Parts: sequence; C-alpha cells; structure tokens
Amino acid sequence: MIRTQRLAAGVCALLAALTAGIAFPAGAVADETDQAAPKVELVLDVSGSMRTRDIDGGSRMAAAKQAFNEVLDATPEEVRLGIRTLGANYPGDDRKQGCQDTEQLYPVGPLDRTEAKTAVATLVPTGWTPIGPALRQAAGDLDGGEGTRRIVLITDGEDTCPPLDPCEVAREIAAKGIGLTIDTLGLVPDAKTRDQLICIADATGGTYTSVQHKEELSDRVGELVDRAAEPVVTPVAAEGAAECAKAPALKAGLYTDREEFGQQRWYKVDVNPGQELRASVSVAADRAVNPDHGVLLRAVTVHGREIVRGEAAGNGRTDVLSTGLRYPKPESDDDTATAETVCLQVTNSFSVAAGVKTTPGLPLELTVDVVDGPSRASDVAAFGLGRGWWLLGALVLTGFVAGVLWGWLSRWRVAVWRTN
Repeated sequence: MIRTQRLAAGVCALLAALTAGIAFPAGAVADETDQAAPKVELVLDVSGSMRTRDIDGGSRMAAAKQAFNEVLDATPEEVRLGIRTLGANYPGDDRKQGCQDTEQLYPVGPLDRTEAKTAVATLVPTGWTPIGPALRQAAGDLDGGEGTRRIVLITDGEDTCPPLDPCEVAREIAAKGIGLTIDTLGLVPDAKTRDQLICIADATGGTYTSVQHKEELSDRVGELVDRAAEPVVTPVAAEGAAECAKAPALKAGLYTDREEFGQQRWYKVDVNPGQELRASVSVAADRAVNPDHGVLLRAVTVHGREIVRGEAAGNGRTDVLSTGLRYPKPESDDDTATAETVCLQVTNSFSVAAGVKTTPGLPLELTVDVVDGPSRASDVAAFGLGRGWWLLGALVLTGFVAGVLWGWLSRWRVAVWRTN
C-alpha cells in the first residue's frame, strides 16, 4: 500500500514537473513576444484652448475624443498602446506648476479598450501646454524592448513652457539612438504651432499633419498606429571614432549615429577577397542650416590611401543629403589571403546661423553591405560595354546584311532601267 502511494506520488510529481517544464518556455516566449511588440503612446493636449469650437461645429476636445474612440476600436492586437496627457489637471496661473502638468492616463501595454475609452471620456480642457516635458516623459514610458516605438502628439498650440524647447527635447530623444519616432498633428494650427510641430517631427524622422476636420484626425491617428505594427528595420546605434584606428568594426546592417558640424566619423568594415563592399550614408538637417552644404563618404585603407569616394552637395532645398560607394575586392589565388580592413570616413560641411544650437549633432544613418563580388569576366564592363558587346555585334552584322541587300537591289533596278 505504501509502495503504491509512493508510486502515485512519483507519477504526480513527474506530471507536475513536465507541466512546469512546458509552462516555463511558454512564459518565456510570451515575454519575448511582449519585448518585441510595437509600442505607441498617444500624447494628447488637454489645455484650455482645446475648448475652442472650430472643428466641424464642435470643440477640438470633442474631435479628439471621437478620434481616440475610433482608433482604440481599430488598434491591432499586437500593438502595445498607452495614452499620456498634457495640461489636463492644473487650471491655475503658476507657470512652474503648470509646466509639470503631464501624466500617463493609460499605461503602455496590452489594450483594454473599455478602460482606455473610459479614461479618455473623463478628460476636460484645463491648463497649460507643456509639450517638452510631456515628450520627455513619453520617451520614458516607451523605454525598453526591441520593437518599434512611436509617439503621436496631438495638440492645438505651441509649447507654453519656455525656456525648454520641445524641438531640443526631440533632438535629445533622437540622439539616444533608441529608434523612437515622433509624429505630430496640429489641430487648426497657426504658423508658429505648425513650425514647431514640423521641427519636432523632423528631429526624429517623423511626420507632421495639419488637421481641420474630425475625419482627418481619426484617419491619420489610425494610420500612424497601424504603421507601428508594420515590420521595419531598426537602426543599430554606433558611435564613430575620430580616427580609423579607434573606429568600431561594423558588419552588414543599418546603423545610426550623430555627427557634429564639420566633424569626421570613422568606421571599419572587413572585406574578403572576392567580395564587394557597398556603403551609403544619409545626414539629415534636423534644424535650420545655412545653404550650400555637402556630405562626403570615403573608403580608405588603414594606411590612409583613398580607394573610392561618394559625395553629395545641397543648397537647402532638401532636409537630407545622401551618397554612397562600392568597392569590389578582387579574388586572390593565394589561399592564405585574409580580409582587408576598409575604413569608412563620413564628413559634412553643414553650418548654422548664430543662435542655432549645434548640439546634439546631426542625425546620421549608415548602411553597410558586403556581398559576393563579380566572379566572371562577362560580369565586368569591357571597354565600358560589358555584355553590350553582343548587342553591338548583332547591330554590325544586321547593318552589313542590310547594306549588301540594298546594294544588290539598287544595281538590279539600274540594270532594268537601262534595258528598258
């Protein structure tokens, strides 16, 4: 009897262990999935000006609430969504206190639509417009994880909490290299509000939208939330060095960095015989810069000899300058041949007017790819024609045959004319 009880207990223990063994990996997978899930935080202006009734006959706040309800209903299951407010609680005149008025209304995580809608329904236009502090807090709300991260800012006015500049806050967030994008929507914006919101969006590679109607607001916010669920390649933060010897070694991939005005940034890539290095760089002007600027990308040996370069110049009409280069390393008959270290140098000639901050540096995005190089002579251009020799030969042969036929016909017609 005792033996039977022990056997039963052993079987139960084994089943429990197996159950736990199955459960723990499932929990780990769930945790990994949550870490990689896309995150979005909607940052809503609830300042006093949101009472204004100029959107389809209703208040700006009413339009925002309707948009939130529609977006919450349509949010994809995989998106972790949160809501933060600014200016929702303090109605007084104390600037210091009003500029701290931002709170997380709904935490970033799996969405309970009923709870989130209830929280939004209680909002009443109240106080100041502390956009800068709200963006800083929102970036902290989205910290951690490997998925895409997006802030959607909805406001009807410019920041009322100087000297903290929300554009500078956005640049600070972008300089952290965490791949966070800020999209901005202006409700019936004036010129100053529009310029500020464009500046915030440009600093992180986001978008700006001017909204005049309720449907526009609902559609645009919904698009941005859906976009967060789309698979994207997130750049890896890399810190270039001031010289090649100290530069970080990069593999194939997409990298992001910051480059001061007039600064050099160096990176290293190993290229094996028979491979081709393909690199491109984009430097964005996320603030007002002087016209006539350029970007240079050079591939250099470790001894300082230039291999190839790519360069681009601009005159202020575009916010981004991009250039690239290709370097094929020939195959070697020596079996002991090793990889060649190629140094990539990025420089820029951007400058700013007096009073424009130069820190943090300009956002830089570097793409590196190492692929198999051409292995057959037919793949390499011959006298600039490459495989075009076949076409050239066919054209010559066709021309020769056509000439012979035309000559024969001409002589035959002349002979017939003389006979008649």
